[in-house]
Formats: sequence, C-alpha cells, structure tokens
Amino acid sequence: MALNYIWIAFFLIAFVIAFCKLVFFGDVDAFKLLVDGMFDSSKSSVMDIALPLAGNMVLWLGILNIGERAGAMNFLSRIVGPFLSRLFPEVPKKHPATGQMMMNFSANLLGLDNAATPLGLKAMSSLQELNPNKETASNAQIMFLVLHTSGLQLLPVTIIAQRFILHAKDPADVLIPCIIATYVATVVGMIAVAIKQKINLFDRVIVSWLGGMTAFIALLVYYFTNYLDKEQITTVSKVASNLLLFAIPTVFILGALRKKVNVFESFIDGAKSGFEVSVKIIPYLVAMLVAISVFRNSGALDYLNNGVRWAATNLNMDTRFVDAMPVAYMKPLSGSGSKAMMINVMQTYGPDSFAGRLGSVFNGSADTTFYIVALYFGSVGIKKSRYAIPAGLIADFAGVIAAILISYLFFG
Repeated sequence: MALNYIWIAFFLIAFVIAFCKLVFFGDVDAFKLLVDGMFDSSKSSVMDIALPLAGNMVLWLGILNIGERAGAMNFLSRIVGPFLSRLFPEVPKKHPATGQMMMNFSANLLGLDNAATPLGLKAMSSLQELNPNKETASNAQIMFLVLHTSGLQLLPVTIIAQRFILHAKDPADVLIPCIIATYVATVVGMIAVAIKQKINLFDRVIVSWLGGMTAFIALLVYYFTNYLDKEQITTVSKVASNLLLFAIPTVFILGALRKKVNVFESFIDGAKSGFEVSVKIIPYLVAMLVAISVFRNSGALDYLNNGVRWAATNLNMDTRFVDAMPVAYMKPLSGSGSKAMMINVMQTYGPDSFAGRLGSVFNGSADTTFYIVALYFGSVGIKKSRYAIPAGLIADFAGVIAAILISYLFFG
C-alpha cells in the first residue's frame, strides 16, 4: 500500500534531517521539536478534529437519513444517474450511493466543509457494501475519492473570510482563480482515473455533462467578473453558502413531512452511527497527522522550497511564486496545515501581494489527498489503496500548475 511507504518515509526523512542538524550544526532542540510535534498533533487529532467531527457526523448522518426516507437520494439519482453510471459502472442504477455521492459533491461545490465530510463518509460506506474485496479499494471508491480530493468548489468562503480578517483590500479577488484552478484539478483527476479504469470519456453523456458544467462555470465567472464588485462577490459567497447549508435539512424535513415520515425518529436512527464512525477513524487520523507533523517540523518543506527557488533562479524564471509554495506542499497533507501556511504567507508578504494571493489560490485549488485517503478508507477498513494516492496527487499537481499560471494572468 502506497500509504504505508509514504508514512514510513515521513518518519525516516524527519529522523535523518534532525540527526544531521544535531551532529553537523549542533541543534540540540532538533529532536525535541519532533517529539513535541508528535504529542501536540496526536492530541489535536482527537480533541480538535475527531471530537468536533463526531458532532458533525451525528448531525449530518441524521439529516441524511431524513433525506433518504423522504426520497431525496432517489431524486438525485434520477437526475445525475446517467452521468455517474458512466463514471461508476460498478454501482447499480438507483443505488443509494449515487445520491450520497452527489450530496457530497454538492456540499464540496458550495464550500460546505462541515457537511461534506459526513456525507462523503456515508457515501464511502455505501460503496464498501458493493466492494467484493473489503480490504482493497474498488474502482468506484477510487474514482469517488479522487473526485473528492480534487476539491471542486464554487464558493471558497473560508479563504475569502480569512483574507477579510487580514485586511485584504479586495478579499474576494481570488474567487475566480480558485474556481478555475480547482476545476482544472477535478477534470485532470477524473481523466487520470478514467484512463486507468478504461472508462470511455468520449461517451455522449459524459461529454454533455462536462460541457454543461464547463459552460456553467464559465458563465458564473463571467457574471462575477462583469456584474459584481468585490464586496458583492464576498456577500454573495457568504449568503449563498449559509442559505444552502440550512436549506438542505429544511427541504429534507418538508419532503419527509409530505411522505408522512416520523422526522425526529428518522434523525435519531441516522445519527446513532455518527459517533461510532468518528471513534473508528481516530487511529487513522492520529497516524497520518503525527507523520505529517514530524515531516513538517523537521524542516523538510523548507529544504524543498529552497530547491525549487534554486531551480527557478537557474532557469531565469520569475521566483515570486516560490514564496507561496509551502501552501502547495502542505495542501495534500493537511487542511489545517495548509491553512496555517496560507495565513503565514499573507502575514509575511501581505494579503494583497502576489504571494499572498497565490497562497490563497493554492489553498482553494484542491483538497487534502493523504488526509482524505486515511480518513475515508480507514472508516471502512480498506488497507490497500491501489492507485488512489498517485491519481489524487496528479490532480493536486494539475491544480498547483493551474493556480500559478492563473495567478500570473490575474495578478501579474
């Protein structure tokens, strides 16, 4: 399993770097920094991530159960079924997983992080029911994971909010670059998996859906660019995301009432499994976040960034993008880590600097591949991820390249 070797590599690289710092540079705190990071990250894995996630899991699995009994999943399956049946040929038509995946994609699309994770874990559980080999990721699970990790979203609310907090002149000026970069990452990730799984991407239905989504995003970009000012974009992003976040349970409840479903009982039945899932994923969270912590605290990312700067300088390239690269390095590893890097870049160079804007676009261009692989596959007991991580990293790399090119186009 690729995750096994990556996890080992994080510790070995951290040890070698810390040992060299101690022996050759006399840094007596090198190993203390690693150990402190191990304990801090193991604690935060449980107290700051798993326990808050338990509350969200209980809430959204309860709401999702109301939606299922109200017929919302079947409704979504009828709409997106023809498209998803081409991308997920192993999933039977009208299977609950189709609607659950669509709910997860929709939550990601709107930047509803609190809802996206519980909905995604539920979808992964449903796909696991169809998986003939319970310890090995199925084709459908890999496609779902890569589409999820590519992080397609139209409303990067948290990024805009953070830029506002740091007094950016136009907090929403990264919105359009974020949309374009994350769309590129999603399409590239889908193509990479489709080629591996021998899915016909020239199928009439797939081409129609991709063409429709591309046209929709292009029209959205055009509308935001030509008809809204920066303050209006920020307001629309904030209002739309929160409105839709509350509209989902409201629509489910109304649908359940129409079908004479006991809404409260349905919520409780669905919510019961939320805490169990959260407890089950704690070991996977601790393992991954501790490894990421020692890798980051060893200084490996700094050495990597120095190497990129050296290469860019020798190729006579503009090196301003290098200042924001730590955000790109951290994004596949840790959402909280990449957010911290983004804030650090904006604080160091200014939120309206090229690096500050590019760091924001990096943070919105994809999702946390390693974290999501550990979380989602760990929740259903999958030990062999097959090519999920390489495909996810291909999507991440495409998002990074797109973010750099688009940022130079928009911000010079």
